[in-house]
Amino acid sequence: MAVPRDAVRGDQVVVEDPPIARLLFNDTRLAWLWLPLRLYVGWEWLEAGREKIANPVWFGPTAGGAITGFVKGALAKTAGDHPDVTGWYASFLQNVVLPNAHTWSYMISLGELLVGIALILGAFTGIAAFFGSFMNANYLLSGTVSTNPILFFIATWLVLAWKTAGWIGLDRFLLPALGTPWRRGWLTGAHEEAPRGTLAEPGRTAR
Repeated sequence: MAVPRDAVRGDQVVVEDPPIARLLFNDTRLAWLWLPLRLYVGWEWLEAGREKIANPVWFGPTAGGAITGFVKGALAKTAGDHPDVTGWYASFLQNVVLPNAHTWSYMISLGELLVGIALILGAFTGIAAFFGSFMNANYLLSGTVSTNPILFFIATWLVLAWKTAGWIGLDRFLLPALGTPWRRGWLTGAHEEAPRGTLAEPGRTAR
């Protein structure tokens, strides 16, 4: 297969993304496509976090009660030839989560709420979607299905589309201003003019 001339950088060969990937994940003209998916996942997390914070067994004087029951239910699913909860994850629940149920209860409640707010506002969408999918994965590993597979699937795609999924939102301003770990934004000390189309230049598209 012939390698495109512009894909060779010294001794390094850069494999280019296919056009459909560049369109979906780099082109801000498709930000409207990600908007309803982002808002749906954000609303689900916001409601889940809000309900937990309003519930004293999750966030209050008896915090830890609900998660203790949840963990004990998950540990009961470790029996049989094909258990819903694997042994290594059951060990994590038994030795790490259960003894610190009060702390985990607060962390989960606040985490769900913050992920929901960030996704709805379109602020640091990729990071918020990653932590959302991480919580979904843990719920699935605990043997709880519910809407977790759907939310996990959508959140994974939002992570891939981090440059554009929040463009109709605060990321349109946050990403060019703050930049990324590999390219500083105009607010964090980028002194040289960024090439056209990079996130470090405000007002440009990500394509």
